[in-house]
Amino acid sequence: MATSTTPPKTQPMPPGWLASDNPTVVFEDTRIGRMKKELFEASEEEIDRVLAEYGMPSPVEWGKPGTYLQMMPRRQLLDERKKNDIVLIPIGCTENHGKHLPSATDTLFVSQIVEGVRRYFLKRDIPVALALPPLNYGSHPYHHYGMPGTVPVREDISRELLIDMMLGLWNDGYRKQILINNHGHLWMLEATIQQFQKRYQLPGIFRVMDWHRAVREMFYTSERGGQYGTNFVHAEEAETSLALYLLPEMVEMAEAVNTHGKPYLPDGHFDTSVDPYQRPSRWSEGEGHFAIEIFATPEGVVGNAADASAAKAKRPLAAILRYLTILIEDIREAFPPGVVPPVNEVTLRNPEDMEPFLREPLSEGWKPVYALPRIGQSNIF
Repeated sequence: MATSTTPPKTQPMPPGWLASDNPTVVFEDTRIGRMKKELFEASEEEIDRVLAEYGMPSPVEWGKPGTYLQMMPRRQLLDERKKNDIVLIPIGCTENHGKHLPSATDTLFVSQIVEGVRRYFLKRDIPVALALPPLNYGSHPYHHYGMPGTVPVREDISRELLIDMMLGLWNDGYRKQILINNHGHLWMLEATIQQFQKRYQLPGIFRVMDWHRAVREMFYTSERGGQYGTNFVHAEEAETSLALYLLPEMVEMAEAVNTHGKPYLPDGHFDTSVDPYQRPSRWSEGEGHFAIEIFATPEGVVGNAADASAAKAKRPLAAILRYLTILIEDIREAFPPGVVPPVNEVTLRNPEDMEPFLREPLSEGWKPVYALPRIGQSNIF
């Protein structure tokens, strides 16, 4: 008989872990774990205060002057980069999210999150760079194919576009790059990071993260002390709640429906979208064990969209905003603006050879990264 590995609440936790009010939920005793525990147990009023620090909710700022790198005079860009050379890159897609939500839902969510982070740091005179979403049409798992309103891009094309984007940003002095994902193509983004470094071997911080997984505890269902009736899957209770909070003018709740996918195997083999159960495989690690979307859930919803409410979105958003704040602060402390990890520790390159490429772009003696020889590969870009 299976037994829980979580000690009862009445017993002390092992070193390095923190118990929550719910004995089935534990948090690592680190700055990040303590932040999660605090927000998991926070009152609604406390959550609202956190969100207010980030100016949430706020309409997307794609066209607002001065928010994104592509939307500011170059003089402003250069002045800001001297204070902070970390860039946040929202990653989305075009995907059917049911009749009640827009197909840009993923891109909108993650853009509004990074915009909130920028607003927060600007109050401290620390500008956080944002790059306009490079993927408005993302890659997709096989079971999304054929779904009207979903526009898949072949993963090699998406990957190569992102690699070229990363190289161009690195060439312009943004050598700490965080790709924040809101869509089901994580495997492609992981390959992007790996191929970028295998190909170019550049010192810097390069990270991809599914923001939902980063704060998965905030999407827990009621039996684990959370606020959701069902687990996060797609366009359902969680995503519709996020939309009601972040972009209510684009939501038609009269069209929201509750649906169920069609699995062929019993529960326990594959996890749901934020991996709440720590099952043997993530949802993306197989095909054929359930019916594809167009046949199982042609509504474009997998779950209970009609059960959504704006209030349910607040805690996950507060947690991801706080986590990104910690991430940026930790990177800046380890590597202040203009400083990168040691060349001889994170690459196979000679530090002396790299010196001209690490200078301020267009300064005396600087060389563009496109002139840097590759290691063990063709030098054709």
